[in-house]
Amino acid sequence: MVNILQQIESEQIEKAKAGQKFDKFRVGDTVQVSVRVVDGMVERVQVFAGIVIAIYNKGIAASFLVRRGNGASSVERLFPFYSPLVKDVKVTKRGIVRRAKLYYLRQRVGKASRVKEDFRTNN
Repeated sequence: MVNILQQIESEQIEKAKAGQKFDKFRVGDTVQVSVRVVDGMVERVQVFAGIVIAIYNKGIAASFLVRRGNGASSVERLFPFYSPLVKDVKVTKRGIVRRAKLYYLRQRVGKASRVKEDFRTNN
């Protein structure tokens, strides 16, 4: 018997997935996330580009962490998968990594923070 909360959560996930057009991405991929930003009365789309360093799968609260920049001026941002504010996620480069979480990139600076690129055509 399915728990009532799990059933409601799965219905909410299906409803949220209907309006999304995400590329499939993994940890290590370089992505561009388009986010709706409301500044007073003006609504605009802001693009945040960076490397996906973690994916958290927690039902309706699932999210992914994107890191932009390197060295002292790095910025990390957590995006919920099913948020109506996240308009689009486009993969610009595929990365090859052997870890589920790339937290070690926080200590890397410059070229050491690069992720090996996947050039295979069947991504």
